[in-house]
Amino acid sequence: GKAAFGEEVGVLLCDVGDAGSLATMARQTRLVLSCVGPYRFLGEPVVQACVENGASCIDISGEPQFLEGMYLKYNEKAAEKGVYIVGSCGFDSIPADMGVLYTRDKLKGTLTAVESFLSVKSGPEGVCVHDGTWKSAVYGLADEDNLKKLRKKIGYAPVPVVGAKLKKRGFLFYNQEFKEYCIPFMGSDGSVVKRTQRYLHTELQETPVQYGGYVNVGGLGSVIKLMFAGMLFLLLVKFNFGRKLLTKYPEFFSAGRFTKKGPTQKQMDGTSFTMTFFGEGYSEGQDPQNGKPNVKICTEVKGPEPGYIATPIAMVQAAVSLLEDAASLPKRGGVYSPGAAFSKTKLIDRLNKRGVEFSVISKPEV
Repeated sequence: GKAAFGEEVGVLLCDVGDAGSLATMARQTRLVLSCVGPYRFLGEPVVQACVENGASCIDISGEPQFLEGMYLKYNEKAAEKGVYIVGSCGFDSIPADMGVLYTRDKLKGTLTAVESFLSVKSGPEGVCVHDGTWKSAVYGLADEDNLKKLRKKIGYAPVPVVGAKLKKRGFLFYNQEFKEYCIPFMGSDGSVVKRTQRYLHTELQETPVQYGGYVNVGGLGSVIKLMFAGMLFLLLVKFNFGRKLLTKYPEFFSAGRFTKKGPTQKQMDGTSFTMTFFGEGYSEGQDPQNGKPNVKICTEVKGPEPGYIATPIAMVQAAVSLLEDAASLPKRGGVYSPGAAFSKTKLIDRLNKRGVEFSVISKPEV
């Protein structure tokens, strides 16, 4: 039988290159937590084994092509089996996706647009990330054309714009609120939030929220460094030999931000993140189709070091929510984004109790 919660669980060895070992694993559990990035190379066999053997699966991918590719290939099969495949359940997509839903629920009225700003603060030891994340970014950017083709194949229904259209900001801008320069967030948050909003609109008839995600990068010195590194990265990523260089010497090309060793304990202890959300919408009784937004709100998600402390918290609490809040999940199985899967569960409460905290910074003001 399948192991009950709280029983001692043994160790199963399996290999993504060995389908039989993955099937044996999936048959013995209700839920697999998949940490096999870069997912574009290693993730699909785990999803396939779970779907075929009746187990749900959660991952921490930040790769839109993998996430949306799994939706195209396995959504119907997962629905038939009654299992849930929920991608991007780590940092940064859980704070972003659930943060938008939290902001919506705290606004008295109709939230129509949100911008988020990510800040990562480090201690005297600095901050660094394992090169697995770097590899995902290298191959993801190199393969952007195929992502467009994939989306065409899926044939997503367009998400209607409700209320005033959210203006896209430039590639680099100064934010008065933070007194820092900001750039668009290059990760998967935008696509994850959009998938959630599309699902909530088409399946549950909820008002879709427009979203823009940004990162605070600091003062002018940081901007100059970043622009130089970014231009070099974009140049090299286009060519096979360039990608080989980028993945062989992550530390050099990322100015020490990505290493093959990952962060030290001291670095992790000194690092934290804050994601601030500025939302706008329409007060109760006000029609979003008429006139400008007349209500604003500011919320925040903050937590410990993002990659190795906040991500496991988010992933494990998403797993607990999937198992314990089964009645609040979407009625049918399938491939879901976090917000689509968990919008009616107690996931935010669980995260709050474990150090990934959601709060209102300034209450809705008309």
